[in-house]
Amino acid sequence: MPIAANLLLKVIYFYHPSNRRKKFPQGRWHRRKLFFGTVIKVELIHSPISTTQVEVNYCAEPLPISALRLTLPMKPYRPAFALKNFSSLAPSKPPISVQNVETFIDARSIKTGFDPNTCRSNFMVENLLRKGYLSTARQVFDQMPSRNTVSTNMMISGYVKSGDLLKARHMFDTMLDRTAVTWTIIIGGYVQKSQFHEAFKLFAEMRRHDTQPDPVTFATLLSGCNDAEADNELVQVHGLVLKLGYHSSIIICNSLVDSYCKTDHLDFASRVFEDMPERDSVSFNALINGFAKDGLTEDAITLFLQMQNLGFKPSDFTFAGVLSAAIRLNDLAFGQQIHGFLVKTGFVGNVFVGNALLDFYSKYDCLVEAGKLFDEMPDLDGISYNVIITCYAWSGQHEEAISLFRELQFTGFKRRQFPFATMLSIAANVLDLRMGQQIHTLAVVTTADSELVVGNSLVDMYAKCGRFEEAEKIFRSLAKRSTVPWTAIISGYVQRGFHEEGLNLFNEMHKAGVRADQATFASILKASANLASLSLGKQIHSFVIRSGYMSNVFSGSALLDMYAKCGSIKDSIQLFQDMSERNIVSWNALISAHAQNGDAKATLDSFEKMVQSGFQPDSVSFLSVLSACSHCGLVQEGLRYFRTMTRIHNLVPKKEHYASMVDMLCRSGQFNEAEKLMDEMPFDPDEIMWSSVLNSCRIHKNQELARKAADQLFSMEVLRDAAAYVSMSNIYAAAGQWDNVGKVKKAMRERGIRKVPAYSWVEIRHKLHVFSANDMLHPQMEEIRKKIEMLSKQMEKEGYKPDTSCALHDVDENIKIESLKYHSERLAIAFALISTPEGSPILVIKNLRACTDCHAAIKKPEVERQPAWCALALASRDFESVHGSGNRM
Repeated sequence: MPIAANLLLKVIYFYHPSNRRKKFPQGRWHRRKLFFGTVIKVELIHSPISTTQVEVNYCAEPLPISALRLTLPMKPYRPAFALKNFSSLAPSKPPISVQNVETFIDARSIKTGFDPNTCRSNFMVENLLRKGYLSTARQVFDQMPSRNTVSTNMMISGYVKSGDLLKARHMFDTMLDRTAVTWTIIIGGYVQKSQFHEAFKLFAEMRRHDTQPDPVTFATLLSGCNDAEADNELVQVHGLVLKLGYHSSIIICNSLVDSYCKTDHLDFASRVFEDMPERDSVSFNALINGFAKDGLTEDAITLFLQMQNLGFKPSDFTFAGVLSAAIRLNDLAFGQQIHGFLVKTGFVGNVFVGNALLDFYSKYDCLVEAGKLFDEMPDLDGISYNVIITCYAWSGQHEEAISLFRELQFTGFKRRQFPFATMLSIAANVLDLRMGQQIHTLAVVTTADSELVVGNSLVDMYAKCGRFEEAEKIFRSLAKRSTVPWTAIISGYVQRGFHEEGLNLFNEMHKAGVRADQATFASILKASANLASLSLGKQIHSFVIRSGYMSNVFSGSALLDMYAKCGSIKDSIQLFQDMSERNIVSWNALISAHAQNGDAKATLDSFEKMVQSGFQPDSVSFLSVLSACSHCGLVQEGLRYFRTMTRIHNLVPKKEHYASMVDMLCRSGQFNEAEKLMDEMPFDPDEIMWSSVLNSCRIHKNQELARKAADQLFSMEVLRDAAAYVSMSNIYAAAGQWDNVGKVKKAMRERGIRKVPAYSWVEIRHKLHVFSANDMLHPQMEEIRKKIEMLSKQMEKEGYKPDTSCALHDVDENIKIESLKYHSERLAIAFALISTPEGSPILVIKNLRACTDCHAAIKKPEVERQPAWCALALASRDFESVHGSGNRM
């Protein structure tokens, strides 16, 4: 297309009827009419694209016959197009009939030497294709007595647009007379299907057939050069453009700039841009968006200012690139200035620009501004809903996001463009399996489940909801298994307590050659911590170092947490001190490490150091502090820190913080204060709080409150924790209320709740040894029993008295004392003592909470080995503390 024709397009757009009211006062239409007369005189109208635009402009006015005359210099298929324009306006222009226009077209077609029947048929085929009736258009095409190249080009284009490349290629291969338009259409079809290799093969074949590619052909081919894999092809096309002398074509140059930007060759894009003899807004837009995408925010903004100084009018694409740059620039004020400029220039009503603004505010978590902008946008599309739904989802406002998604389903937008991944993420976070399955069904119906990001989200949702069979099935069916789905399914197993399965998958991931990221390492470190496998944790630590993530603050924090949960507090402290960079996550990990090891003083000292270092404590920081105060009996300190949450740090206590306070007050026997706090808090007490009350009532023998707590727990349909039922049963048994004991056991049977057997295990020379209460199956059980008897006698000499309230209540006292000796944790400790060298640390892990008797017994120093350290950890997610004796590691 001549350069002048392209300039014509700009002018036509400027004079388009949709802009006339803004640009012309009433009665000034003659300026447009004079302009088109000038166009015909300079013979620019021979450009097909320009002519089409002229027809659309001119036919929008009450002068359809003039519009037809305007098409006279065109090729023979143009009268049919002119008829289409007129026929679409005919109902509102009754003075001229369609029959008169057909006669006019037939006469002109005959005069120019073309078959009017072919022109009419072409017009019918084009209209059918435009309305989506592909099969009917093919029938008309097959019945045409004579066809020309235009007829076949239209059918090939119809097949390409419908996605049926096989039929398009078959019709293309059977054509005898192919023009540059024909080749461009079929090449464009393969580009749209991302079959770039085949598109370039066709382009090479086009050259072998001596068909000269035009600027549109090059632009179509270059649109497929949008990733690093097409670097060679991009360079070859660029060389051919120079060879054929198209280097001055603004269409081709714009496409080259865009392609080089998309393949991250901004230096070449800038060189092409600088060498362009002529530029337009498209040229600036391509490079501005390229700079913004690559993080060169200052260059993008500088180019935007240059564009304005040169008098080029910015478009919606311009502002999208500038707002993208503002996001990377981390400058909210600059983005707000752009928003003001958009309001002033009237662009804010454009849906594309509005979506870019929505995305800008969502990235800055400006939920109020984003919501207000969404409500005020005159036009919305699927992207608008996607952005605002994702914004609410990121901010944790899941109900609002779900409500908007329901609204989106009734808008008529394409379902395939729905934010399935975001909605599946919400279902995973709130553990709503039913909602996730509904989203999955909708994704299958729209075939969106075949998209990689949706498939990854499905794996994550099913894994987090504990449906591992479905998660593995989808995971194995993914066409490409990147780090994301591997991490999702590993994380799901670990979060549900299937630590060994998660570690096995990590090994499989490593063998498959997939590189782990910091999220993967966080999951497997959590697995090793919950298994209390210090040796495994150290192996993963070395893996993190080799992978280059050691300098990452989040990986360092996960390692710190792992060492703390494995009882190696010294390693945790050393790791924290070696960190080159610290944030609130690493400080929270250190505070939590001290809290888990029962060192309240170190916990509070670390908290104060964090505040002095300029970090603002969050809800996680206070949860660790309150937990430490609760376990160490520091009631006054706990109350003080609870008050500072709201008064000094402006944090609203969550249910978890109230639960820690209730537990702390009940442990100290302050039941009245605990009840008062539960009455005054902004939500109803849950099963965790009432279970804390119940356990403390058992220790302090408060039967009246215990009965109230038991009644509250019984009324909760969601209560699935067998430990609460066991505590109620023990309290009733201690009081001799055997009828109530029977009621508790009956309730457990009716609800299908079974007491989880207690297990403890210890790792000796990289092998796990598992014990249950009164276990007699271990091959070294005789030696273990002897060690237990010896330890029991030593502890009795030191003043230890068994707490038989933790044993069975309907047996003899001597049997109670004997049974306490052989709880699973004591068997594991005894085995570790006879299996490891003197002075070495011992780490035992248990799947349930230790009873008060074992808790007291483990804290007694072991006389035979000094310094020795026996640690008891919990494998469940509600990990509470580490109990130890002797010198800690």
